[in-house]
Amino acid sequence: MEFVIGMTAISVGLLIGLGALGVGIGVGILGGRLLESSARQPELAPMLQTKFFISIGLLDAVAMIGVAIALYFTFANPFIGLLG
Repeated sequence: MEFVIGMTAISVGLLIGLGALGVGIGVGILGGRLLESSARQPELAPMLQTKFFISIGLLDAVAMIGVAIALYFTFANPFIGLLG
């Protein structure tokens, strides 16, 4: 049972950490592209900014879902019931 709890703790840490890392990289790339495209065509900046904020919201939702799954595995671990 301790093995399952330990592996769950490691997997929860990886889930949250890699999810945050991926979202951070995605936001960085997306922000850089927004700045590049706004510098090339300033008249399109409001439209691009709207799409940027929608995309950021979707990227953050991925991280939030990862945290929710991690909390589920932390507090209501379904794998402990399989040991009995």
